[in-house]
Amino acid sequence: VTPSFLDNFGKNHKKNGVYVNERTEAMHAEMERLRNEANETGSLLFEREIMVKALGPWSGYERGDLNNLSLNGNGGSSNKSPLVVCFGEMLIDFVPTVNGVSLAEAPSFKKAPGGAPANVAVCLAKLGGSSAFIGKVGEDEFGFMLANILKENKVNNSGVRFDPCARTALAFVTLREDGEREFLFFRNPSADMLFKESELDVNLVKKAAIFHYGSISLIEEPCRSTHLAAMEIAKKAGSLLSYDPNLRLPLWPSEDAARTEIMSIWNQADIIKISEDEISFLTKGDDPYDDNVVMTKLFHPNLRLLLVSEGKAGCRYYTKQFKGRVSGVKVKPVDTTGAGDAFVGAILYRLASDLNLFQDENRLREALFFANACGALTVTEKGAIPALPTKEALEKFMAEETKNE
Repeated sequence: VTPSFLDNFGKNHKKNGVYVNERTEAMHAEMERLRNEANETGSLLFEREIMVKALGPWSGYERGDLNNLSLNGNGGSSNKSPLVVCFGEMLIDFVPTVNGVSLAEAPSFKKAPGGAPANVAVCLAKLGGSSAFIGKVGEDEFGFMLANILKENKVNNSGVRFDPCARTALAFVTLREDGEREFLFFRNPSADMLFKESELDVNLVKKAAIFHYGSISLIEEPCRSTHLAAMEIAKKAGSLLSYDPNLRLPLWPSEDAARTEIMSIWNQADIIKISEDEISFLTKGDDPYDDNVVMTKLFHPNLRLLLVSEGKAGCRYYTKQFKGRVSGVKVKPVDTTGAGDAFVGAILYRLASDLNLFQDENRLREALFFANACGALTVTEKGAIPALPTKEALEKFMAEETKNE
């Protein structure tokens, strides 16, 4: 909102020898009150939300119009939801065309774009959210293909970098009869591991309402230092930090190294999603279904929301105020690749438009049902990104499920 806009917003009057716009003055007072109120209650409000609330009472500017105001100095309007920036790896998954065989026995493979942070970014965009991906691929045909897939799916790819010397990462994925997976990775090193801090799009990171990442980018330098720098920039800019460790043990030099690095950034996250297997791994064998284990060993004082994905069973949620479980949606799985990323993308989509969602248990449970349904629908097709649903497809699926209950 520009000063000229505010000057036209009400009458001027003289105060201490200076002409002051009465509504501008009142608006600033209301903004200050809202900031103080948010600080006292612990609510999370961005300046845009504060301005919308402060301007709302005056005639001629309905709330719907105010939501379209741009707060940048370039003018124009924007109706985009708050930006979610995803940092990490993007690669090519090669998936057997038949289930239940080893890699050597597979007659052929179908290539599909993948990589957990990229999957989350595409999921958000396909649901109608605003997302960006930051990472590095090879300056090769696969790398160009991946960057183009982001663009085709309306993901901001301006943070993607291309390495002229290293190749885009590849992963061969074995699908068992039950749809679960085993991985064989080719990254020795791959381009994503060589992402330098000097290549980081700092301005893009600063724009994030939510900054999301995994742990694979912590395995090797220089990507590890770039990851840590991006987290620090996002935190200082006021972003919520979202963490899905996405454990892939074959990529780590040892179990101890994986556990140490994954936990090294644990206490900085505002939102964490883990699986039952990851709870057992990180706690060295403790019962993943024991709420006491989760709360004493994994829930840290600054954490706003801890989610435990339980596959077809649904998910559990933990906040400082409440905890519970939301049942899953039953489907016949074809390929579970990307199911967890679809779940994360869907819950971040809901959080981005309602940043205090975790303070209201009823709204949180509804959002988690939405996320569970997104994960369930994703496993009904092969591949990760190709299987991610649109908002229309997901809402139709949810309506059918509700009707069948």
